[in-house]
Amino acid sequence: MRPMNPPPAGMRGPMHIGGPRGFLTEAEKQNRPKMDKKLLLRILGYLKPYKWQFLLVFAALIVSAVLGLFPSIITGKIVDSIIADGNLQTLIKLLVLAFIVLSLSQIISVLEQYINSWISQKIIFDMRNEMYDHLQRMPHAFFTNEKQGDIITRMNSDINGVSAVISVMLTSVVSNILTVGTCVFYLFYTDWRLAIVGLIVIPLLIFPTKAVGKKRWMLASQAQEKNDELNTHINETLSVSGSMLVKLFTKEKAEYEKFRGINNEVTKTTIKERRAGSWFHVFLGMFIQIAPLCIYFAGGFLIMSRAESGLTVGDITVVVALVNRLYQPVRSLLDLQVDFIRSLALFTRIFEYLDRPHEIENPQNPVKPLLEDCSVEFCDVHFSYEKDKEILKGVSFKVPKGKMYAIVGTSGAGKSTIIGMIPRLYDAVSGEVKIAGVNVKDYDLAYLRTNIGIVTQDTYLFNGTILENLLYAKPDATMDEIENACKVANIYDFIMSLPQKFETVVGNRGLKLSGGEKQRVSIARVVLKNPKILILDEATSSLDSISENLISAALDNIMKGRTSIVIAHRLSTVIAADKIMVIEKGIITAEGSHTALIDKSEKYRELYETQFRKVLELEKKNIDLKP
Repeated sequence: MRPMNPPPAGMRGPMHIGGPRGFLTEAEKQNRPKMDKKLLLRILGYLKPYKWQFLLVFAALIVSAVLGLFPSIITGKIVDSIIADGNLQTLIKLLVLAFIVLSLSQIISVLEQYINSWISQKIIFDMRNEMYDHLQRMPHAFFTNEKQGDIITRMNSDINGVSAVISVMLTSVVSNILTVGTCVFYLFYTDWRLAIVGLIVIPLLIFPTKAVGKKRWMLASQAQEKNDELNTHINETLSVSGSMLVKLFTKEKAEYEKFRGINNEVTKTTIKERRAGSWFHVFLGMFIQIAPLCIYFAGGFLIMSRAESGLTVGDITVVVALVNRLYQPVRSLLDLQVDFIRSLALFTRIFEYLDRPHEIENPQNPVKPLLEDCSVEFCDVHFSYEKDKEILKGVSFKVPKGKMYAIVGTSGAGKSTIIGMIPRLYDAVSGEVKIAGVNVKDYDLAYLRTNIGIVTQDTYLFNGTILENLLYAKPDATMDEIENACKVANIYDFIMSLPQKFETVVGNRGLKLSGGEKQRVSIARVVLKNPKILILDEATSSLDSISENLISAALDNIMKGRTSIVIAHRLSTVIAADKIMVIEKGIITAEGSHTALIDKSEKYRELYETQFRKVLELEKKNIDLKP
């Protein structure tokens, strides 16, 4: 009869023979994390709040391992009762007992899985919260240097992988050890000679499995590489921007042929991998019969030779069932090193992010000045993103209250770095940035940023309604305040022309709106914030003339009475500035009015000839063309 033992807790589900989980890649071998007491204690720290739940899981695993023996034992008793006396009543009692044991085992299994899943999800909940809170407080430079995909991988894939470590690896190790221990004990209790025969055969089953599995793993790895290449091609050519590029350059046929070639490689590699696996299963099925045959032979020989009068056919059946039960737990324990290294790698990747320092934090005793005199001052400020590569080299200037200063310069001169230092997106390496005479490092960080409004050309809107994006600046704003802000930003009439008005969904990154519309919504958002200091990256050259004029008028409205610093790209803005600052390679080389700088600054004259003058001529041309 087939043994009625259920799979051990923690090992349920299909068995992936020879899958990639049993082997390390070359990269994993080279980057193998080092295990020490500090790392182990840190990992256990996430488990500590749920220690009693873990103890309950382990208790369930112990009971499950013991109960797992009974189906095999009962099977042996059934065989003996039929052969020995053919007692139907005894047979029925044994069958009822087997049913009760199996039912109890399944109930305990469900309980263990439920608690285990609850623990793992709670730990993921804790780790995600910790990671998100940590990343929220990272400096802006972190997000400009790190790949967005890496950040998302840490937040999702890596932390989700911890669930598998906790809910599968940890409990399956305990479950497998308990299963092996109880089975080996009862094997020797039944008959030590048959136990030795059964245990000797197990390596003959496992090592061929691993050998062929390694071949499948190599083929699977190759197939995965080709699949990654295929996915990259699909993402690049079937995205919004990619598909447009393909159409504009009429590359449909070329891209199809490229896709067809990659797809063909994927198909061939996958067929090889499946073919290797199918033949392997045939041989494995034949090989698995070796252990029972050897045990039947040894047991039959002992019974027939009368060397052991106490040995029964039922005992032989029990030994066969228990040896079969040993196969999967032993194989999993042999893969333990691989699983352990991969789980450590997950934790070290997560900890690598959590250990990144918060370079910009609230001071111990933050201040909140009234900001009646909200002047902005840079005092000999030096800054660098990387060592030995200074971006700002002793920048000094002061913007008095209510004045508008313009910063002009070529790309990479340090303009964006200057405006990023005012709300402490970056901190000065040396020197001071002051607002109202107080170093920005002494301010309460939230208070500082609440009083600074920034409008950039690269406008970002969340995928929600216009109203939701506006309320991001002031969640308790009234509709009157929202409408007034939209009127100041010259976007109110457009919003009211939409069928759903303020409830219009703007799409991912605001893609359902034009560039000018997005910009004016962002301006309205800043108006609603009502900041004391305004920072503008007024790069409107890529917009149409109507949007540009509307935005320029909106910017004029919100700059009135506010201390403003503008990265200027339009001559009209430059001329309107109370002072213009010319920056070259991180140094302010000249300051003054437009007329004064034309006379005394060679760099400004160059900018005027290459940027501002062409724009001015285009503006005049547009005016002349109007009826």
